[in-house]
Amino acid sequence: MRETSRIPELPPVFPTAVHMLAAAASASPDREALVCGAERLGYEEYARCVAGFAAMLRAAGVRGGRVAVILGNSVDICIALLGAQAAGVQVAPVNPLLTEHELAPLLADIDAAAIVYDAALSELIEPLAQRLGVRCRFGVGAGEQSLARWRSTPASIGPDMLPRPESLALLLYTGGTTGTPKGVDLTHAAGAHGVAQLNSLVPARMEAERLLCATPLCHIYSIAVGMYNMLYCRGTLVILPRYAPEAVLDALEAESITMLAGGPTMFVGLLAHESLARRRFPHLRCSYSGSSALPEETLRRWELATGAPVLEGYGQTETGGGVVFNPLEGVRKPGSVGVPMAGVEVEIVDASTGNTVLPAGETGEIRLRGPQLMSGYRGRPADTAAVRRDGWLYTTDIGHLDADGYLYIVDRKKDMVIVSGFNVYPRAVEEVLYRHPGVLEAAVIGVADEYQGEALKAFVVPRPGSRIDAEVIVQHCRAQLAPYKVPRRIVLVAALPKTSVGKIDKKQLRGPDGA
Repeated sequence: MRETSRIPELPPVFPTAVHMLAAAASASPDREALVCGAERLGYEEYARCVAGFAAMLRAAGVRGGRVAVILGNSVDICIALLGAQAAGVQVAPVNPLLTEHELAPLLADIDAAAIVYDAALSELIEPLAQRLGVRCRFGVGAGEQSLARWRSTPASIGPDMLPRPESLALLLYTGGTTGTPKGVDLTHAAGAHGVAQLNSLVPARMEAERLLCATPLCHIYSIAVGMYNMLYCRGTLVILPRYAPEAVLDALEAESITMLAGGPTMFVGLLAHESLARRRFPHLRCSYSGSSALPEETLRRWELATGAPVLEGYGQTETGGGVVFNPLEGVRKPGSVGVPMAGVEVEIVDASTGNTVLPAGETGEIRLRGPQLMSGYRGRPADTAAVRRDGWLYTTDIGHLDADGYLYIVDRKKDMVIVSGFNVYPRAVEEVLYRHPGVLEAAVIGVADEYQGEALKAFVVPRPGSRIDAEVIVQHCRAQLAPYKVPRRIVLVAALPKTSVGKIDKKQLRGPDGA
């Protein structure tokens, strides 16, 4: 008998996220919308703040074009993102942790009409903005500089602040771990469809959810699964300014969290925390896992520790968030990222040409089709044409579908290593490494090898208190992998480098000090 979940049906779709906020403010004005530390906003207050900031942008002459938002996790970033959209401009969230070297080319590419930034970054942002000729600059901070200052004003989201669905809403930059970051254009309609599609597989209860977000709100994952998702169901978005295991565990208990948006590195860190065994999370219904592959062992241990399932999904910046998820109600398959959301088509094609659709069980490149995909890369028609072909988005990720339509991610096309003529996908080797009880984290890359062409090199973070060495890891791998898949070199490290959104940074591992 086939293990299948119900075919998802698409719930109602709003025109834009600003429409979602306006509807929530009208229907549930006093319901708690945003929480960040001691700061709490109801939906009517949230809408007033968005309308107030939108009016300020318009009064400053900012119409059309783009606004760069350089803010950390806060109430302010949510107001800034939606306020810019309500003002009729495309908003480009930028990570506030970037250096001047990283920030300068991004701001130049954005070509912003205005920059909204954390006032603490003034010495970094102001010279850059002046050099780029950005006249409208808004430093945001506590007190009078907070965008929450409109919470008690009579401001409201009027019809003139409701964007057109087909207009551009977001400009988000790819992580850049495999090259220069590219700006991804997403329309309002793409975001609105995306959150409705997410709810086709993981339905959020109306006015009942409290979602904890400790992942960066400048990233598509947190925007789609966190900010947009809570707007859609009139839930409460509980924001942590930064990730810290103790703070996450405290918030899960104190804020009666029902949903947690996380990623593999977060779950690994929480599982390693000494107080986890003493904690209780009676309200937690599920945890989302995104941004990168979740080892099966981590999934199993988190569900055992909390009593709530981890729903692993899959998406990219180019897909406007997730497109595939394990369902909350129905069959969840460990190791799989789930089934397509309502309205999403997934096919596996040959990795060399992308023209031949492969049957279930065969591995190839994943391509997608649906209403939430990007319009294209900003100012990069050739790059856009390379991945958007005949309505399909070619992801460069490698995977396969099983007979029930569940998708399994094998690895990134660019991460594949050819060892003695054999294709090796590092994720498969990493899964084996994670099964060793002494391994906390692991990453595998390919390095040049005179004999094999390429060889595997594994970086391993030992679990605290464990006693493992390179030979123990090699023997563990030999027992479970073909000889050519066993790493030639094991490097024990105290920690793995992470990108600004918490993914293991293999680009850094391949650098002069890594590979």
